[in-house]
Amino acid sequence: MPKKTNFYPVILAGGRGTRFWPMSRKKRAKQLLALNGRQTMIQQTVARLLPLSGASKIWVITNDDLRPGIRRQLPRVPAAQIIAEPLGRNTAPAIGLAAFILQRLDPAAVLGLFPSDHVIADQEQYRRLVRRAVEIAASGPNIVTLGISPSGPETGYGYIEAGAAVESGASGFAAGSDVLRVCRFAEKPDRARAEQFLKAGNYYWNSGMFVWSAATLAQAMHEHLPATAKLLEKIAAAYGTSAFRSTFARLYPRCENISIDYAVLEPRSQKGAEASAIFCLPSEIGWNDLGSWTALYEHRLAEGAGTDDAANVIDGQQSFALNASGNYVYSPTKFVAVVGIKDLVVVETPDALLITTREHAQDVGKVVKYLDEKKLLKLV
Repeated sequence: MPKKTNFYPVILAGGRGTRFWPMSRKKRAKQLLALNGRQTMIQQTVARLLPLSGASKIWVITNDDLRPGIRRQLPRVPAAQIIAEPLGRNTAPAIGLAAFILQRLDPAAVLGLFPSDHVIADQEQYRRLVRRAVEIAASGPNIVTLGISPSGPETGYGYIEAGAAVESGASGFAAGSDVLRVCRFAEKPDRARAEQFLKAGNYYWNSGMFVWSAATLAQAMHEHLPATAKLLEKIAAAYGTSAFRSTFARLYPRCENISIDYAVLEPRSQKGAEASAIFCLPSEIGWNDLGSWTALYEHRLAEGAGTDDAANVIDGQQSFALNASGNYVYSPTKFVAVVGIKDLVVVETPDALLITTREHAQDVGKVVKYLDEKKLLKLV
């Protein structure tokens, strides 16, 4: 990490994690659950970033429902840096607000945007890559993303098309084969297109992790979302004063509801690989975004945690399987018996029971939509 660079990880933790219902709820969403070990997802996120910044430089953007739980789980992060949005407006206003606040507090600030619910197995390599990204971001108006080397034609992720490696003398940072120029960001593809991307060899999964200076991001917001940028500047000017909460509540809902990918990254990449100054660091770090019960099943299966010889993953006090295979069952307080079933997901909580197939686990979020519409608030 460059000595004169102040690195501030910004963790986005406002999502509801609806595809992990019935465990994930409004006040205890996916990022507050221990899906992969003893620590919760957000605790794991902070733990792997602490060696890069220390707790005093970590910021969290969340919502009023989750902020109390996050404060309890992250006691070392300053309470004033756990900011609750009055209304969810997607990732561009969230990270943009952090940029405008930090630019006022520290003109040399470099921000990292990190989701709160990813699994990363190789943490040393991860930190090496983040340090490299900070170096590049601090050297000029650069945007750096960690692109995940694809292991298959995945249709659930966006993709990054990478170009040539940066040549020596072509930038303000130490060039190398580990730094590729970004040609464009591609939307989630269908199966045939994903196979084309994989065969091409220069496409990476979009991890949603980005690094840039506060000044670079603030300027990009002014360029691509000028109306929202002005609102965020006014909110940032009130940070640390008694007027912050009321200003935030009044102005933030007027911000555009748009992701940082759509708002900044895609239009900037259209300038061309050299002009856009967007760079990709190919990353093999054992990454998984755990987007559904099926993704969790596959991750647990790969780790060998709670599995048997028939590829069942069972979280129960004890279990018995007969002529059953490929199932994920979560019922931690009961004896679990699976007989004659295949490729199911069964999740039990004290007030709800989910039964689906691994193939249809992506649709679980529709259950939450139904419960919202029916105003069955105790179940969401």
